[in-house]
Amino acid sequence: MANAYIQLVLKDDKAYSKYVPPTDGGLKLDISEVYNYLKKHGIEIYDLEAVTDQISENKPSVVLLANDCHIPEFNESMKLKMSLDHMKVTATFAPPSSGGNFMGLKDILEVLNKKGIIYGIDQDAILDFINDRQYNTPYVIAKGDLPVIGHDAKIIYNFNTNPNLKPKMLPDGSVDFKNLNTISMVNGGDLLATLIPADTGKNGKDVYGRDIPVRKVKDAQLCYGDNISVSGDGRSIYSEIYGHVFLDHGKVTVQDEYLVKSDVDNSTGNITYNGNVHIMGSVRTGFTVKADADIIVDGVVEGAYLDAGGQIIVREGVHGMNRGFIKCKGAFISSFIENARVYTDNYVESGSILYSDVNAKGDILVMNRKGFIAGSSVRAGGKVESVTIGSEMGVITRIEVGIDPDKKARYNLLQRQILDESKQIEKVRPVIDTYDNFVKSGKKLNDKNMDYLTTILQKIDRLKTDLEKHREEFNSLHQELLMSKQSKVIVHSRIYPGVTITISELSMTTTEKLSCVQFEKKNGEIVKGPATA
Repeated sequence: MANAYIQLVLKDDKAYSKYVPPTDGGLKLDISEVYNYLKKHGIEIYDLEAVTDQISENKPSVVLLANDCHIPEFNESMKLKMSLDHMKVTATFAPPSSGGNFMGLKDILEVLNKKGIIYGIDQDAILDFINDRQYNTPYVIAKGDLPVIGHDAKIIYNFNTNPNLKPKMLPDGSVDFKNLNTISMVNGGDLLATLIPADTGKNGKDVYGRDIPVRKVKDAQLCYGDNISVSGDGRSIYSEIYGHVFLDHGKVTVQDEYLVKSDVDNSTGNITYNGNVHIMGSVRTGFTVKADADIIVDGVVEGAYLDAGGQIIVREGVHGMNRGFIKCKGAFISSFIENARVYTDNYVESGSILYSDVNAKGDILVMNRKGFIAGSSVRAGGKVESVTIGSEMGVITRIEVGIDPDKKARYNLLQRQILDESKQIEKVRPVIDTYDNFVKSGKKLNDKNMDYLTTILQKIDRLKTDLEKHREEFNSLHQELLMSKQSKVIVHSRIYPGVTITISELSMTTTEKLSCVQFEKKNGEIVKGPATA
């Protein structure tokens, strides 16, 4: 494909226009291009009508432009177009006059070099033009190299890193609290995790020879505790013992399980263990069980104190006798909760909740076949879902969901503080860079500048400390806020009169028995609608 063009023929003090039409679908010549071409070479008075007709006919021809024309012969020329990202150079050539000279490879390379175009020059494309000169037709004669994007390092874990699994609902509508399979058990020699190293990628380069840096990739490191061996290349870790494996703040940990084959009572005393605790009996009134990981109780928890860094599972339920106190960072799962206080950073699932104070940052689910909440105060960051809420006797029952308004205000304040602290750090960073370059050049700071620099560095340290603390609190509140957006109260069977429902800052009390209903916040008020699954 070649576009149309004209060539000036200079003969006997006359100027002629030699028209060459397009081929293979090339573009026709625009009259403005002719005007610019002639003006460039000193011809401003000519037979415009003759040229216009010549272009319109669109076939090879030569027409007289001007008499008494005394302009010198001129050589072939090249016009360059640079892409905005400096990654591509396109050349368009204009023919010489009939007696002018052609450009050679050396001439073209010299022009590119003078313009600083030194990288990615395609000499084959230039030779294509020289061997078959197509004027007014673009040739890509230089291309830069795009950067090759690498990838971050990553760790592949061969165990469940999120063990807070919810119990299964059985076909008859009951909940299976016995077969939870929430602990990842391993044998000696089992592969626990593999590190896939980062690929740094490759910098690109533009046609000026300047590097285009590839984005920095994030590295990762296998962090592990006791009872774990590492491969020779440092990229794989294995368990050395039979036990359970879990991820603790990014560190792979394998621990033996502390097994209590009886009740926790006078025969055992209180229990504190750095790992999982499995109690095959019950936890009697007045005793304490603390575990850094999970606590599983096959029997009943009476008026006892349980504290777990993971989840707590009580298979036969909690009969707290108004003394039971339970808190955990993971899920709390029990067949029932009665006369007890429960606090969890995750979700709660129970067959029933009676005369208890239950608090969860996640959901509270009472979905057994005859599940009910009555005579209790229940607070969830997410949703509360139950078969029945309240009772025929009108016992006081309070249900609260959503984020506390004070926490929402704190969230907004932290957002502004983080933005302000980040701006302050960025504002003083150029000052530090200036001083740093000054010192690197071999010069010394005077006492006044040294004191000023020390003050700035101390200020940045304070800002960074505050920023890290505020970001940690902000991220925690952000998770609560995300959960609160799903906040609702769902009743699959009945809710009785006298139940107080609070969603964030709004509150209402039911005045009639309702069936299969849900409550949620919409447009600044609590509205009810049909229960969703």
